[in-house]
Amino acid sequence: MHALQSLLLLIFPVLVIVAALRDATSYTIPNWISLALLAGFPPVALALGLPLSVIGLNLGIGGVALATGMGMFALGWIGGGDAKLFAAAALWLGWPAAISYLAITGMAGGALAVGLLGLRSIYVRPFVPAGPAWFARLAQPGENVPYGVAIALGALMAFPASALVARL
Repeated sequence: MHALQSLLLLIFPVLVIVAALRDATSYTIPNWISLALLAGFPPVALALGLPLSVIGLNLGIGGVALATGMGMFALGWIGGGDAKLFAAAALWLGWPAAISYLAITGMAGGALAVGLLGLRSIYVRPFVPAGPAWFARLAQPGENVPYGVAIALGALMAFPASALVARL
């Protein structure tokens, strides 16, 4: 049973990593990733024996994260896929992991922005065309920031503190 529970917990990091890779290479996070995270949470939580009160708290945290992400999307700060991924990851993380998730995601987003500014500088950019097309796009001045990468890093770093992992 313990092996099955561990296997179920792999759903989260695998999907979050896929989202980060897709965002970095295409600037999109497909809806199916966030929907799979959303659909996967209840059966995994129940299989791990998470109390209904904790499941409800995680749902509330996911809802708050969705409302926050929608507000950030409305302000043009992040993309729609980022907002959905942010909320779906918060659902899995719950309390108190959501605090470190938020902090790490913010720091990773800042580091990502600084890294992209460096990559897009007149000093580094001339060396980029030798790389793959998706990397050259990352180096384009004025291009968006694939914030899903920062969200994934925050989610992966906070996951060990989640109630789901604590059940093992």
